[in-house]
Formats: sequence, C-alpha cells, structure tokens
Amino acid sequence: MKKKWLKLITAALAVMVIAAGCSNSSNGGNSSTNEKKEITLAYVAWDSEIASTNVVKEVFEERLGYKVNMLQVDAGPMFAGLADGSADAILAAWLPGTHASYMTEYGDRFEDLGPNLDGAKIGMVVPTYMDINSIEDLNSVGESLNYTITGIEPGAGIMEATNNALDEYELRDQWTLLESSSAAMTQELSNAYDKQEPIVVTGWTPHWKFAKMDLKYLEDPKGVYGAEEQIHTMVRDGLSEDQPEAYAFLDKFYWSPDDMAEVMIQIQDGKSPEEAAKAWVEANADKVDAWLAE
Repeated sequence: MKKKWLKLITAALAVMVIAAGCSNSSNGGNSSTNEKKEITLAYVAWDSEIASTNVVKEVFEERLGYKVNMLQVDAGPMFAGLADGSADAILAAWLPGTHASYMTEYGDRFEDLGPNLDGAKIGMVVPTYMDINSIEDLNSVGESLNYTITGIEPGAGIMEATNNALDEYELRDQWTLLESSSAAMTQELSNAYDKQEPIVVTGWTPHWKFAKMDLKYLEDPKGVYGAEEQIHTMVRDGLSEDQPEAYAFLDKFYWSPDDMAEVMIQIQDGKSPEEAAKAWVEANADKVDAWLAE
C-alpha cells in the first residue's frame, strides 16, 4: 500500500511540475511580450515636440498598451541616442535645413519614416508693432535691443542657422545671439510684448506664441533659414523587426499644424502636456483610428 501511495504521490507531483512548467512558460511568453511592448521616445523641450511626443505617448499607452519612456534631451544627444539605439524613435527632425548637420553625422544609422507634419518654418521673429520687416534692417533698431537676439538651446538647429545669418548679413561684429531655452525665450518675448518693447527672437511655427501674440517673421532675402520645412519621424534601425506594431503606428502618424497648435495652446492655458494630449486624442478619435488601421 505504501508503495502504491508513493507512486500516486510521485505521479501527482510530476503532473504539478509539468503544469507549473507550462504555466511559467506561458507566463514567460506573456512577460516577454509585455517587455517588448515598451518604447523610448526621445524629444527636445520645444513646445512643438512636447505636443507631438505626448500625443504619441498617449496613443501608445491607451490604445496599444505600451509602456512609454520619455527621454528629454538637447537636439544633438537626441540624434546620437537614436543612432546608438538608446532611443527607439523621435518625432522632432526638422528637415531639410534645421537639422541637416545631424542628418549628415548620424543619418545612415537610423530610418527616416518621412514627415509627420508639413508647413513648418524657422527664422527671426519680432512683434508686428516693430517698424522693421527684414533681417537687413536689424541695425536700424539695434541700439534699442542692445544688439541682442534672444535665442534658445545652443544645440538647436535654429541657433546654428541664426549664427550663419549673423555672418551672411554682416552683423557679427555688433550683434550677440543670446543662448537660453525655449521656455526662457518665450517668457522674454511675452514680457517685452506686454510692455510693447522691441525684441527679436529665434522663432518657429507651429508654435502657440503666434496664436497669443501678433508676430511676424523678418524677411530673409539671402535665404539663410531656408524655405518651408517638414518635421520627420525617425526610428532606430531594427524597430520594424523588433516591434512591428509600434513601427506601423509611427509610420502612419501624421497631423497638421492646426492639430499641433490645439495641444500647445491647451498646455499654455494651464493643462499639463499629458492632459492636453489626452484631450486631443479623445476629441480626434477618427484621426487616431486612421493611424492605427491595419
């Protein structure tokens, strides 16, 4: 009898071990799948890229079940991180001009999925109440501005273009391009605008400042800032094989300057980037569905 019970107990334990092994294998498969449903988005702290990256994050999390890691960096590290695989994707490549130098350096080490927005522009921006229309006229208001142009982060493509403009328009000897940040630049612009004081900043569209203030681009007869630009989505090499679902969504992501402006203005009016992105995604389900269609 003892031998019989031992055999029964041994058989039962064997079944339990096999079952546990199958269960672990199954759970391990799910765990592996869940681990794969994780993505890192690198971005720069520009209002436009804060808007686009948070909208994509919202869709990844709420519609596709991904865990999203947000990596905020300057422009140079953003491209370098994509090239070395530290980031899976960026939505912030301004082409053909603004980020041309980074594309030359890193462009063969990741994949360009094409534009996610058309109609972007960069240049020098002033309030419309200033009696100046061209970069060539800057010296006429230089003294009132202490010969200073208020810029953003030093690694930004628009800063490189503005430094080139100082050379091309022979302004280098007198004018200074002040390095700061996107937030600091818009704060200085808002302060000057409220007091109707003169100011020149490095500016771009889409951006909420054009909805909040009457502004204009200074004409650029030498074409230093280039023509209309596009914002492109870039992904690391191998993403299409590793995460085809994520790749397919990023490949289809496309929206308009008006779409982006809606999110930026909500943020400027007090919503967090996450709240503004969630509100836009909920209000534009048809566009999101198109991004996720088979």
